[in-house]
Amino acid sequence: MTPVIWSIAGTDSGGGAGLAADQRAADAFGVHLCPVVAAVTAQSTTAVTQVQAVAPELLDAQLQALAADLPPRVIKTGLLGSAANARVVARWVDRLRERGPVQLVIDPVLRASTGAAFTSDELLQIYRDELLPRASMITPNQREAAALLGASAANNVPGLAGALQRLGAQAVVVTGGDAGTPGLSLDWLHTPHAQGWLSLPRVDTCNNHGTGCTFASSLATALALGFVAADAAVLAKMATTHALRHARAVGQGAGPVIALPGFGNDPTLLPRLSLDDSAPADWPERLRGLEPGVYAIVDSAERVEAVLRAQPTVPTIQLRMKRPAGVADATWTAQLSEAIQRSQRAAHAASATLVINDHWQLALQAGARALHLGQEDLLALTPEDRAQLQAARAQGVMLGLSSHSLWELCRAAALMPDLIACGPVWPTTTKDMPWRPQGMDNLAWWAHMAPAPVVGIGGILEPAQLQAVAAAGAAGGCVVRGLGDDPSTTLPVWLAAWQTGLTGRGRHAVPALPHASLSIEEPV
Repeated sequence: MTPVIWSIAGTDSGGGAGLAADQRAADAFGVHLCPVVAAVTAQSTTAVTQVQAVAPELLDAQLQALAADLPPRVIKTGLLGSAANARVVARWVDRLRERGPVQLVIDPVLRASTGAAFTSDELLQIYRDELLPRASMITPNQREAAALLGASAANNVPGLAGALQRLGAQAVVVTGGDAGTPGLSLDWLHTPHAQGWLSLPRVDTCNNHGTGCTFASSLATALALGFVAADAAVLAKMATTHALRHARAVGQGAGPVIALPGFGNDPTLLPRLSLDDSAPADWPERLRGLEPGVYAIVDSAERVEAVLRAQPTVPTIQLRMKRPAGVADATWTAQLSEAIQRSQRAAHAASATLVINDHWQLALQAGARALHLGQEDLLALTPEDRAQLQAARAQGVMLGLSSHSLWELCRAAALMPDLIACGPVWPTTTKDMPWRPQGMDNLAWWAHMAPAPVVGIGGILEPAQLQAVAAAGAAGGCVVRGLGDDPSTTLPVWLAAWQTGLTGRGRHAVPALPHASLSIEEPV
């Protein structure tokens, strides 16, 4: 069934912002939007001449009419017009949540882009006391964030977002800044799953009417499709930038942004997500990176040697050793160092690329030329660690990064890796993970969208699965348990499956949107 969202907002007689923009955004995502009028504006592309809030009784009647027939997965608010209307919204959120989950996205429309004020001190207080504590997500620009907090300056954007979260909002995106980085559009993402600057090249247009409405409504529609807040923000950023690219002049002032289908599989629209609150200095371009083909993953130097003795053998092999329980630090360091050096010798002899998983500092000391990090290990890096890793990469050391979700893909993309892993492609028992299987649709989307080659990982147990991974456009597919006790007998079958899959490239259509890889209810 098509998801339903309610947009409780104002009309724009010029057709640019408010409910008009909300409708275009919902249509771009294929979600049904119920436009609930909270206020009527008399405006054009150059001015707002009058704003009239609808009576709270009329707003209540609209919501009552929808509740039984078209209950929402998400409610998005825009221009509410009055404190009384804001209270009506708060009551209805509580009423609907007694029946089941309903998310609330607040776009605190406090001022028109033409400068007209849409709020009062009383309404601001209702936002703080009644709406923010109920909000799943709030999407103010910097000025609106400062106004909601009663702050005199909006320079510390991460600080503003944190303060709004402390007032009760579960997640915050402060939109529309550049944080001193000309040429980039930066939104600060502050969610339970991810924080950082979400960036894309700024669209140079004066036709930007309805940008904030489009972002908030796009985010609400993505939530309605089952994406968690961080992933929904990624899709909202993509849809809004696409809408800016298709903006058009219709009058004498700023024309409207036009949200359209087609944004969801355009690689130029994939944002980058910073690791911390340092604003990005530039825009990383698409990289060539590794082409691993059959990517073997083993847990010991002995297994590295066994795999690389097979003829033909794999071009890429990863050593992934986990520390046994109860082993002392010094003993573990010595064992790991010896295993890395032994594996390096075997890889050199076989002209294969050896990738060391996680233990990057020890690997560099042992002369490793390729590393792989998971997202948790990535986030654990100190600024000094990142500088050391960057210096190694400048000397030719290759880096692969894991990703399981849209925000993790965007974070990986910001670091310009040589390889990005997408997983789990199928259910896997090697790790206890909250992620839903990516399947061929998401793998094809990842391979199409990522700025570096993609390797599929997770649950690849049969050669036919590896063949499908190759056909989906991945640069490699990871084989772990499928190597068996004797890789010399299993590898020829895996290598043949990969080659067969390459002949089927292009048969997997890239989906218009990926599916959600994490349930809204699941923490990470």
